[in-house]
Amino acid sequence: SDLSTSGKWLDRIQKWYYNAAGFNKLRLMRDDTIYEDEDVKQAIRRLPENLYNDRIFHIKRALDLTMKHQILPTEQWTKYEEENFYLELYLKEVIRERKEREEWAKK
Repeated sequence: SDLSTSGKWLDRIQKWYYNAAGFNKLRLMRDDTIYEDEDVKQAIRRLPENLYNDRIFHIKRALDLTMKHQILPTEQWTKYEEENFYLELYLKEVIRERKEREEWAKK
């Protein structure tokens, strides 16, 4: 019971933090806002076309809203439950491959 209570509490904190970050008010996903270091740039290049196009659309819309000093109506905000971390799988793969190359280079 304590575990389920702490799990619900953690879930509430994560949802609060997600909303406090503010990017969801522009209908962005978390992965749309990640800093683009070399690993992230490589992961973005590996995205399937539909995910890449969605990412570009989200970012362009957010930039447009920001330029107009607007946010979307509440019902259009990205909900925590809708988040899909679309870049995570590709990023993990890129990092794993980079680490393998670094290990290989040490030999």
